[in-house]
Formats: sequence, structure tokens, C-alpha cells
Amino acid sequence: MSDTPQHETDTPPPERPRGHACIQSYLATLDNSPGVYRMLDAQARVLYVGKAKSLKKRVSSYAKPSGHSPRIARMISETASMMFLTTRTETEALLLEQNLIKQLKPRYNVLLRDDKSFPNILITTGHPFPQIRKHRGAKAEKGAYFGPFASAGAVNRTLNQLQKVFLLRNCSDSMFDSRTRPCLLYQIKRCSGPCVGRIDRAEYAASVRNAERFLQGRSTGVQESLAAEMEAAAERLEFERAAALRDRIRALTQVQSVQGINPRGVAEADVVALHLEGGQACVQVFFIRAHQNWGNRDYYPRTGAGAGPEEVMQGFLGQFYDNKEPPRLILLSHDIEDRDLMAQALSERAGRKVAIAVPRRGEKLDLVAGATRNAKESLGRKLAESAAQGKLLAGLAEAFALDAPPRRVEIYDNSHIQGTNAVGAMVVAGPEGFVKSQYRKFNIKGDNLTPGDDFGMMKEVLSRRFQRLLKEDPDREGETWPDLLLIDGGAGQISAVAQIMGDLGVEDIPVVGVAKGIDRDAGKEEFHRPGARPVALRRNDPVLYFVQRLRDEAHRFAIGAHRQKRAKAVGATPLDEIPGVGATRKRALLTHFGSAKAVARAGLADLKAVDGISDSLAETIHGFFHERG
Repeated sequence: MSDTPQHETDTPPPERPRGHACIQSYLATLDNSPGVYRMLDAQARVLYVGKAKSLKKRVSSYAKPSGHSPRIARMISETASMMFLTTRTETEALLLEQNLIKQLKPRYNVLLRDDKSFPNILITTGHPFPQIRKHRGAKAEKGAYFGPFASAGAVNRTLNQLQKVFLLRNCSDSMFDSRTRPCLLYQIKRCSGPCVGRIDRAEYAASVRNAERFLQGRSTGVQESLAAEMEAAAERLEFERAAALRDRIRALTQVQSVQGINPRGVAEADVVALHLEGGQACVQVFFIRAHQNWGNRDYYPRTGAGAGPEEVMQGFLGQFYDNKEPPRLILLSHDIEDRDLMAQALSERAGRKVAIAVPRRGEKLDLVAGATRNAKESLGRKLAESAAQGKLLAGLAEAFALDAPPRRVEIYDNSHIQGTNAVGAMVVAGPEGFVKSQYRKFNIKGDNLTPGDDFGMMKEVLSRRFQRLLKEDPDREGETWPDLLLIDGGAGQISAVAQIMGDLGVEDIPVVGVAKGIDRDAGKEEFHRPGARPVALRRNDPVLYFVQRLRDEAHRFAIGAHRQKRAKAVGATPLDEIPGVGATRKRALLTHFGSAKAVARAGLADLKAVDGISDSLAETIHGFFHERG
């Protein structure tokens, strides 16, 4: 830093132009290259991210003083600066645009807020008797994957029926190897008992092939094969086997009936339908694979302050398939501006052709119409729930004398057993209900805490939470600052919280403690606020039930986080301390040797023989235990 003295001046710096004039000032520096542009406000917050085939042409359209929708006009009026990135192709610009939207979350862009991965069904390979199970995440394990399914429930229902039909095992390899007699699944006819030799390898392999054929959509051939086996068994007077095959055929039929929609002319597609109402959007996605309906899921993207259906659909598609493999066909309820470009981008990402269509007739139109109806009904239910939630938040403001209904309520709780495996939990609620993507757990790190010191734990949790907020958003311009804190505790807890918040310099956020009455009866809760007498609400007051739900959700989340931490601690082994040994290699070592103690006693040659353990890692593991001994 320079030591040159800084001279003050009474002349204020020239104010930069805003709006159309600001945008106009950039045109001279732009050419017709494709790229991505960002519009920023006076505080350098990103308002909007867009892509352009020609940056100069697209930006010049914003420089015009008229002809814009009210939403775009507001955005232009707030623009104080712009940023640009050129790309080689328009496809690159599209992909970069979607990455920046997900990263920066601009106010005027459509934003997909729920972006969880989808489960698949996995039939493993590399074992004489393959396993069938649910799989979520990267497809790193060798095997045949079938999916995606819309939810864990959809996978579980299908797996349950497939076990009845094909009797494939779902136990782990280590459990399979350790069995000496059949498990319960064999007794209830959900497994053929390969672990104890109740079925030979060839017959089991035939069942695996049939399961794969069914999951590939060739269910008719599977049913015909099972029916032929049933008739043959009956002719041989093997009535028990014939009855078992009959039950398997019934289970197969039930799988197909549960799936409901089974289009004959559409083998593989995602059906994406949109409904807009009251400034909110619902997008329904139906997953059609192997001519079967593998479930549906609804999404509620942020509409970017009122974007139209084409823009909402385009923004949704770009973000939805950012980390998911697209199918060969995507059917839309509304067309998008850059349909061919989006199809090209998705094709490049998938490494094969991906088509996007807006059907006008036939079975494909029926699929879209059904998804659109679901989207409309789902959004109607959500709007009704939001209205009810708004009334409850207004009641909360009235009950606790808040200036306005809170848009973000944070509820805190702790969980531990005699101070061990202590975890703090924060859940979040707002106008749309619980916001589970904002839940946070805090592993209590304080080494000087007395076991069971709830005050000390709460101090650590709140300090970490608000120190981070003060660092990331000191001006409170984002949506992550709470309007109300609910604490599970009484007067002492609230007094301690008030002191903590005062020490942090955050004294303007209302804090309410929820404490049960003298007889600890739910319904007789007392509510404590700093410097005020405790109050109670009527037993039948909806706001009371609302607060109980908030507190119970925080308690549920805290207990769950504590159990996870405790289970992890119970399952911890010295292997966790070895550099380069992650969960997969740890599992391989334990499966091969049976226990961590056996790994510690293993020789170097034995360690090198484990699948997935390189020679250098084997030497690291051997040296780790040798040095410890």
C-alpha cells in the first residue's frame, strides 16, 4: 500500500449513468461475438444473467427506452453496470449462462430451487449372484443402471414388486458370504436363497436376465416366459411351484398397474409441463422409461419477478439438466426461444442425440396434457397452503408484537447424550412452509464445554451462525437473515441468547423462547422474550399449534443429526485416519478382511491383493499400523 498522503476534495465523484444510458455506454465496446452478459445494480449485485448470439445486438435491445415488459423495464432502470464474457459458440454461451445463474442466483432470472438427484435401480455385476438395489449418486459401481425414478418411494415400490417376481437378493456381498441359513426374505418368498444354495447359478442368472428385460420394457416376453413355466409345472403336477409362479405373474401385473401410464409409442422421454398462476410457477416432470411411467415430481422455480412461460421453461430446462443425463426425447407443454440450441447443448452433454418437441396431437400430446393437469392441481394446492401459511405468520407477528409477519423464521435446538456427540440444529420456515434446503446442523466443537452445557452449546451455534452472516452479508441485503428466532428454552436460555446476540452486535432480531409449562404439558407452553413477562396462548389458538410444529421440527432434525453423528462414531475405525482410504476403500478392506483388527494384522502382500488397493496405498496402510504398533 502506498504511503502517499490522501488529499480530501469537496468535489464529489461523477455519478455513473443508470438504466438505458448506462447500457448505451457499453455498445461501443461490443462486437457481434456470442457470449454472456451480466447486469448489476449500484451495489454491484447481479440483477440478471443472459446469453446472446450477438452481444452487441442483444445489449442494444436493452438500450431502447421503450417496448419492454414491466419486468424488463424495472430491471433496466436498476442497472448501474454490466459485465461481459465472450464465448466461441452460442452453445457455450448457453451452458455458461446456466452455470452463472445457479451460482449467482440473480433476482430477475428464473431459478430452480430444488435440484436433488434421482434414484436408480442397480443390478450389480462381478458376483456370481448379482444384487438388486436402489442407487443414488454417481454411477461408479459396475452394473446395469435403470432410471431415473422420480422418488425413493417410486423405486422402493418397484423394487418391492420386482423382488416378488424375480426373487433377486438385495443383501450386501459381505452379508451374502456370511449366511449359513436362509434369511427372512427367503421365508416370505422375496428371495430365492442363493446364499445357501437354494438356487443354482444358471437359474439365478435367468432371473437376472428377466429382471433386466422387464426394466428395459420387454415385460410381455417375461410374462409369457413365466406363464409357460407355470403351465409346464402344472402338467408335471408340481402344483406348489405352479402356484408360486402364478403369484409372481400377479406381482408383475401389479407393477404395471401401479405405474399407471404405460405409453406404447414413447419408449424413453421426460414430459415437462408448466402452469403459471399468480406470479408463481409449477413444473411437473414425468419420467417415461422402457415404455413405463417411473414416477413424477413437481418443482416450483422462482419466476424472476414475473417471467413468461417460454422463459420459465427455458430457464428450468437449462438448470434441471445441468447435472442430470437427459433422455433421448423431451416433451414440452410450452415452446422455448432456443429449442434447437438447447437440444444441441444437451446432445453434446449426453454424447448422443437429444430431441426436444412440443407435441400437437396423438399419444405424446396426451402425455403432456396429463402432466399439465398435474402441474395446475399441484400449484393450486401450494397457493392454498401459502395463503394459510401467510395467515399463521401474521398471527405470529400479532402474538409476539413483531413489526411485520416474518418471512424467515429460524428455530434452534440441541441434542446430545450426557454431552457426547453434541449437535446443534437450525430449521427454517417461511411463507411457503419449511425450507429444508436451508436447514443446518452444527457439530459442537467447544473443547471447554461442560458435558450437557446447553447454554454453552447454544452460544457456539449462534456465534457461528451470525458471524458467518455478518461476514457474507453485512448489509443484510440477501434473504438469509432471519426476521425471528425461536429457541427451545425458557427465561434463562433467552437471557443467555440475548447476551450472545448483544456481544455479536445483532440486537434487532426478535427472539422468542418456547418453554413447556410447569407440568410440561404440550398446550401449556410459555413464551419468553428478553425484558418481557412470559405469555401464553389459548389452547385452541392456531398460532400455538404452528409454534409447536416449528419447535417439533427443530427437535426432530436435531435428534436425527445427533443419531447420525453417534452412528458414525460407533462405526469409526482406525482406517478412517489413513490418508487415501475413503468410504469405498474402507468398505473393500472390511469386506476382504472382516474387521479393522484383521486389516491391522494383514501382511503387505495380503493388502495388495484387495480389489481397489494399489501397491503404494497398501504400503501406506501397512506402515500406518506398523508405526502405531
